[in-house]
Amino acid sequence: MKYINGGVVKCMTREILVVDDQPGIRMLLQEVFSDEGYSVTAAETGKEALGQLYAHSFDLLVLDYKLPIVDGPEVLKQLERDNVLVPVIVMSGLAEDIRKEISEFSIVRKIFAKPFNIQEVSDFAKDIFE
Repeated sequence: MKYINGGVVKCMTREILVVDDQPGIRMLLQEVFSDEGYSVTAAETGKEALGQLYAHSFDLLVLDYKLPIVDGPEVLKQLERDNVLVPVIVMSGLAEDIRKEISEFSIVRKIFAKPFNIQEVSDFAKDIFE
């Protein structure tokens, strides 16, 4: 809770959508972000992620580059086309290879190579919210 002008104002919990087809990575990110006090939703595919993004408002999208059904770049294209301007962290095992392609998307704030340092991802998310 925050105190503003002598009154109590409830802080809004930040909403994060984690999208990865690997259950272990999804669960790890969910646990870490939940422990940090964020509300976390998870999706396994890009199609599922788009459904979540159009149904709810999120403060951050943590998106795997290579996904089944609808891949990460297609998710980014659709979000920018529809003016859904959520900040995005992209994760990829091919981080160096995708930097140029991903740099065309204004909503992408950072690319993390897999395997990633979970503390760096968590710290970067905090920086986005400040």
